[in-house]
Amino acid sequence: MSTKTEPALASILIVDDTPNNIGILFETLSHSGYKVLVERDGKSAIEQIKYARPDLVLLDVMMPGMDGFETCRRLKHDPVTKEIPVIFMTALAETIDKVNGFNMGAVDYITKPFQLQEVLSRINTHLTLRNLRQELQQANQLLEQRVAERTEALSKALKEVEELKNKLQAENHYLREEIRQTSNFEEIVTQSKLFRKVLSKVEQVAPTQTSVLILGESGTGKELLARAVHNLSSRKNRPLVKINCAALPATLIESELFGHEKGAFTGAAGQKIGRFELADGGTLFLDEIGEMPLELQAKLLRVLQEGEFERLGSTKTLKVNVRIIAATNRDLEQEIADGKFREDLYYRLNVFPIQSPPLRERKEDIPVLVRHFCDKHGPSIGRKIDLIPQEVINALMAYNWPGNIRELENIIERSLIISTGRKLELGDWPGSASLNRRSLLTKKVSPLTLEECERNHILSVLEMTHWKVSGDNGAARILDIIPTTLESRMKKLGIRRPN
Repeated sequence: MSTKTEPALASILIVDDTPNNIGILFETLSHSGYKVLVERDGKSAIEQIKYARPDLVLLDVMMPGMDGFETCRRLKHDPVTKEIPVIFMTALAETIDKVNGFNMGAVDYITKPFQLQEVLSRINTHLTLRNLRQELQQANQLLEQRVAERTEALSKALKEVEELKNKLQAENHYLREEIRQTSNFEEIVTQSKLFRKVLSKVEQVAPTQTSVLILGESGTGKELLARAVHNLSSRKNRPLVKINCAALPATLIESELFGHEKGAFTGAAGQKIGRFELADGGTLFLDEIGEMPLELQAKLLRVLQEGEFERLGSTKTLKVNVRIIAATNRDLEQEIADGKFREDLYYRLNVFPIQSPPLRERKEDIPVLVRHFCDKHGPSIGRKIDLIPQEVINALMAYNWPGNIRELENIIERSLIISTGRKLELGDWPGSASLNRRSLLTKKVSPLTLEECERNHILSVLEMTHWKVSGDNGAARILDIIPTTLESRMKKLGIRRPN
């Protein structure tokens, strides 16, 4: 998957009653990569600004009704809009008008007729200054919050500062890794009525503090839903910290969750901040919770019930305020029946379940997902796809996608690589063999069951990889599932390597 996150476009509101001025500025700013909004009078501009919250306002001084000075004065007296920088546009050159503009709270002015390079330069300068101020304010707030949380008494100040430094370093490292590893997780692409119902449930539960359990097959976008819950919650300005319970050995999960002190076990060369501490005040996403070892489930339950734990090797009890979102592709009720998952932990996690449907149940999303993945991966590969042939869409719609959206994304990324022009070409892809095999079989016998389709697809991928299951070029990586999960599916479907 791509690791590049596209920055949001800065938005600029033009307030001017002269169509020619609006046209010139709109074209120039749009071509320069800005999102441009337009209003023609001060009253409408104030209403638009409260709703749209632009990053900067270009405000004409002389307008009918409420002039630019009064418009600016009202914006600067409203706490909601006072921080938005305002640049006056005026054909007047008198010093008194400029002074009056600055007194109203404007940050700059530009004179008509416009020198477009000057306009762009001033806009860029003030947007940069605003971003720097916001970053500084956020950094100060974060630092003050951390210090306040850990300053219990002057006698413990040195130890508290040291712990704070360790935590900030660990958090910064974790967040840097998150930025490197994740893509546009905010973007959820759908036109499916079924998936829109899922998103409606996300909107309902997000503002609460309730634990959420996201259920669904691998590759259906469970992490996207978890991030959506976090981003729509009151914790959105605090970290969303994740841990994949299936990706770590059982011996390391406890240390990753709760942290450890120096010397707590062989190889513990220093203090480690755990994921619960990193997520304090934010959200902890426990991915593949069904893979968590049974002996750790009791310790996790304690944290969920009491909000406290100890680092490995420490007797000091730490308290945290963390919201839990868990996800699994397993049937946890069956895991409980098999003695592999605690029933009390299940009920603690399953307060608000959300089912993420497989791609085969929302196939109407395939065309928009294909377009989305072309736009997402095309620039990094050096491809711009203008045409997605209907036969490509038909082939993708005919396939049942056992690897779900992740598999579709992988297929589109490979297709972009082999496409020579501006038309998307599928070429040979793992699903084509399955579809061809199914086409031949359906001419002779009744339609295949879903399990038979899955078996045929896994077989085709294994044949393509010469029966290599794990590793960079293995079947598990192509199907975007965990190797142990693939081996389990092979065993269940009776797939054995030929002698």
